[in-house]
Amino acid sequence: NEFVGIDLDILAAVAEDQGFEYELQPLGFDAAVAALESGQADGVIAGMSITEERQEKYDFSEAYYDSTVCAAVKADNPATTLDDIKGSDVAVKNGTQSAAWAESIKDEYQLNLTYYDDSAIMYQAVNSGNAVACFEDYPVMSYGVSQDNGMKLLVEEKDEFASPYGFAVLKGKNAELLEMFNAGLKNIKENGKYDEIVAKYIGEK
Repeated sequence: NEFVGIDLDILAAVAEDQGFEYELQPLGFDAAVAALESGQADGVIAGMSITEERQEKYDFSEAYYDSTVCAAVKADNPATTLDDIKGSDVAVKNGTQSAAWAESIKDEYQLNLTYYDDSAIMYQAVNSGNAVACFEDYPVMSYGVSQDNGMKLLVEEKDEFASPYGFAVLKGKNAELLEMFNAGLKNIKENGKYDEIVAKYIGEK
């Protein structure tokens, strides 16, 4: 019952560096931004890609990680390319860059997209046979595969849908929190804690 990962470990390290406490609400992407916009949350982290569209509604921290996207299938699936899953049902996660990639190629590969709120349910759809493949942020899937989540990478990285992750607050709100995050992020990059966190999950960059 403990949530971990690059994003959350960075948040914990930043909070320790800056001396602030926080309460974590583990929500799906849509629910997380809804909580932010309704004032039930002060900020959002984890897969919050910095895009021009989102910058119209949210203020972002400095980027703390540059992520690419990927596709994955069940480990025993013989597929090795996107051509091998043409005409298939695939799983995507609401509001993500990986979903945007899937949407951009769905006609070319005749893909039927089903949307999920979080990664765990999306992976379950693939492993249970309800979906042939899923589209995901590369570092998340890469770590999952290394932890034997039952899948293998089909397309390892798609750079044109790469995007930086940031910590987001509602536009014009919580400027002090954003400043603390940026200051803490700078400090943990300088003292080596940041590199330690990234290496823990996906190896040296």
